[in-house]
Amino acid sequence: MKGQLKGIICIVIAAIGFSFMTFFVRLAGDLPTMQKAFFRNAFALIIAVATLLIKKEKFEIKKEFGWDIFFRCLFGTTGLIANFYAIDRLDLADSNMLNKLSPFFAILISIPLLKEKPSKKDIAATVIAFIGALFIIRPTGTNMELVPSLIGLYGGFGAGTAYVFVRRAGSKGAKTPVIVICFSLFSCLLTLPFLIFNYVSMTPKQWLIMSMAGVSAAVGQFAITTAYKFAPAKKLSVFDYMQVIFAALWGILFFQEVPVPLSIIGYVIIMGVAFVRWEMARRADES
Repeated sequence: MKGQLKGIICIVIAAIGFSFMTFFVRLAGDLPTMQKAFFRNAFALIIAVATLLIKKEKFEIKKEFGWDIFFRCLFGTTGLIANFYAIDRLDLADSNMLNKLSPFFAILISIPLLKEKPSKKDIAATVIAFIGALFIIRPTGTNMELVPSLIGLYGGFGAGTAYVFVRRAGSKGAKTPVIVICFSLFSCLLTLPFLIFNYVSMTPKQWLIMSMAGVSAAVGQFAITTAYKFAPAKKLSVFDYMQVIFAALWGILFFQEVPVPLSIIGYVIIMGVAFVRWEMARRADES
């Protein structure tokens, strides 16, 4: 159970990091999706390599988890690109909702890959949290364009599937910095051709903003990679919704966005479910 509590703490830290990443990506303005994705992962790659060197760990990919890391990179990268595409073309709330479907996909993918069967309480908690997210997102037919929405939906699938492969690779001995380096390098190589042929000059302010997006993403990436090594997706999925709370907070502080009553209801639902799951974990740890 101690591992589960560590996983929850890591997932909350990841939520803070990724909420800042979303904030900075939107703040960067009208830049190509692939360009944003490249710089997001380039900074994460630098930080991951530095961490590996500081810890003096070997960059080692063993046969046991090589394919797990590859599929983590594949689904994670394509999911990230899809998420950035949706952020640029849908309302921020709608794109976040689609990305927050990742815990559902993670639970589903965990069944065949990790042989993990979620309990009824886990399913109920996750469903309630998703209902809370719907209160916040409020998807409507006027702002949910079909193609961007379907791409955003894949973003949630890609992220959820990637997290499952992270956990499987971690259970086989893969180190967190190694997983992050592989993912960041894979993403940079995949987006580099698009960057070369469709590069848009950035102002000093945009360079700074994208740097901060990369740092925030690195924090989130390290935290979430560690989280899914400590505990299964079914135990962490509810807390992944904390990203919505933090994103709303940054909106209030920096964009003067005042939540509507339905959004406040969603916040209460999500925080309520998160508290109940935390309390259940705490009591189980003490027993």
